[in-house]
Amino acid sequence: MSGSTRVGPSLRARQDAALADRVARSAAALAGEPTDEIHDWLQQRRMEQSFAVERIPFEALEDWSFAPQTGNLVHRSGRFFTVEGLRASIGEQPGRVEWQQPVIVQPEVGILGILTREFDGVLHFLVQAKMEPGNPGLLQLSPTVQATYSNYTKVHNGASVRYLEYFTDPSRGRVLSDVLQSEHGSWFHRKRNRNMIVEATGQVPEHEDFRWLTLGQIHELLRHDNTVNMDARSVLAGLEVPSTSHALHSDTELLSWLTERRSTTPIRSERVPLAAVTGWTRGRFSIDHEDGRYFRTVAVSVRASSREVGHWTQPLIEPRGQGVVAFLTRTFEGVPHVLVRARAEGGFIDAELGPTVQCQPGNYAHLPAADRPLFLDLATTAPPSRIRYSALHSEEGGRFLDSVSRYLVLEADECEAPLDAPPGFRWVSRDQLAALTRYSHYVSVQARTLLLCLNATAGV
Repeated sequence: MSGSTRVGPSLRARQDAALADRVARSAAALAGEPTDEIHDWLQQRRMEQSFAVERIPFEALEDWSFAPQTGNLVHRSGRFFTVEGLRASIGEQPGRVEWQQPVIVQPEVGILGILTREFDGVLHFLVQAKMEPGNPGLLQLSPTVQATYSNYTKVHNGASVRYLEYFTDPSRGRVLSDVLQSEHGSWFHRKRNRNMIVEATGQVPEHEDFRWLTLGQIHELLRHDNTVNMDARSVLAGLEVPSTSHALHSDTELLSWLTERRSTTPIRSERVPLAAVTGWTRGRFSIDHEDGRYFRTVAVSVRASSREVGHWTQPLIEPRGQGVVAFLTRTFEGVPHVLVRARAEGGFIDAELGPTVQCQPGNYAHLPAADRPLFLDLATTAPPSRIRYSALHSEEGGRFLDSVSRYLVLEADECEAPLDAPPGFRWVSRDQLAALTRYSHYVSVQARTLLLCLNATAGV
């Protein structure tokens, strides 16, 4: 038509070039409340609210029962999650590893979301003092929103999830990070959650259970035991940070190596009736392994005045002993690297990049040194001069009871951790690992925690 002008599509930058610098400024910012005052606030929230967690026999579970035909532990709504059996194997014949175990099946995808805003030119992150029944101390700093699909769709007939609209309505903010991430493959079957960071575009209403903190303040709190919960650690590990362009191995070489490991050590898993799992015994209060190792399934009754519902009962997985999760680190030509392991777990889809060491040492105490996990003895006997980071962190308190591991970042040398890494291990730059956290099924939940802790030691 004469006189008309056709407007073509407008292109935009594929990446936000300024975001990494904004994150770095937040990591360097310690202004505001010192960590002692934040701990005082957490303690005040504990005192002003009512929490109680009590172990109960399975028969006292409300709305949960063992299904007659399968023995699976299920909720009457058919939602939330189930405890079923898993038959799994890793690798090809010969030498294939096979086992059976109980496992949590939770196919729905929850939201783990952290809201961020600039105050005086510095990004702050809205964290919540949230109670979870399995947390040591019950109350820890969690994401702004931490909710399963069943929770935020109110299957439990509870209250609405505060601030949920910022993560479900795109008009309320700008997405800085959004990725489906796996969780513990040893206890979940293919569990994923949506990890999100959203920058609010307007004023955000305040609430006494929530607090704005800089990334630098959160880094400081990571040095304290059982303070920043697993979900917050997982989400914040996905932040874009300033990076270098060089590493021992190119990105293509790293991805090719991981693909090769996935191809030669496939994970085969099959859900089976819980009643048919061998090597495990169901008692009145717990389901236990016949050797008394690994973990057990228990039941609890929970009361919490600050949750969407005030009282409920549920099953939880309880590990048998404290874990050790560690990165060995070395610096090559000024670039920090960590030694990752291509870790295959029964509940994973494929192997993921995991820590150098990840285990419960008690499960291996009966074995000779040659049969213990590689680098475990180094991680548990390292002198203080080699320890760059050490703190106790608990895992997901909504499904696991007192699941605590010591997270470590340890300096190593050529004799202890050679450049020519053992099979299944690879030296990866910190920045390569950080880049892969922005994609699904590459970096395990334990490795994401360690990456955030490593960033805290580096001031990033």
